[in-house]
Amino acid sequence: MRTPPPDDAPLGTFEEEVLLAVLRTGVEAYGMSVRREIEEVTGRALAVGAVYATLDRLESKGLASSRRAEKEGVSRRLFEVTRAGARALESSRVIRERLWRGVRLDRLLAAPG
Repeated sequence: MRTPPPDDAPLGTFEEEVLLAVLRTGVEAYGMSVRREIEEVTGRALAVGAVYATLDRLESKGLASSRRAEKEGVSRRLFEVTRAGARALESSRVIRERLWRGVRLDRLLAAPG
């Protein structure tokens, strides 16, 4: 049986992408717009269900929040990054930058095959 990660566990890559897409999308951050933003930036096709599942998980962790809003007769669940979510993103960025320090890929990339 796996032990659940602590609340301050680092963000997963997809969680980080979803939070960043929420920030980039701004006031129109709902599931489909977050999906489109990630697809545009990464070039990967995503299932909207994966985006919503991740948004729900981030909200349950307190890293995102949502509210219902209606625009032109369409009800949408809009998301925003919380202060805790911003701290998690910053921590993730710092960890990644530390890991990359001193890493050189030039020889590996130049090697045949």
